[in-house]
Amino acid sequence: MNKLLSGRSVLVVEDEMIVLLGIEDLLTDLGCAAVVAAATVDQALALIRAQTFDAAILDVNLDGQPSYPVADALASRGVPFIFSTGYGDAGLGGSFRDRPVLRKPYRDEELAEMLTGLLANLAAPALR
Repeated sequence: MNKLLSGRSVLVVEDEMIVLLGIEDLLTDLGCAAVVAAATVDQALALIRAQTFDAAILDVNLDGQPSYPVADALASRGVPFIFSTGYGDAGLGGSFRDRPVLRKPYRDEELAEMLTGLLANLAAPALR
């Protein structure tokens, strides 16, 4: 179990069912209290309006539609997120180039490390 992930609620936006199931299993094993899935932009936006999330993992390309509206909604609520893509950094839009990118295919350990790092940055006191 991972202390930073224990009890967290994570939104996973992924249109490939096999990938989604693997992420759900991993996050559950790491101690997440809730792993909520969406396969489309509309589903994800509805979930964001209805629930609060500690973090999110977004596939950049959802059956040909970019997930940028989901990223915008998460950013406006202060929810940290990771993009996941097979296209690399070059596939990200201009305003999202500073966001963490998990390149497909990836190992479970890479996802866990990246998500833990994302949450650790939130937990760290601000340096001024």
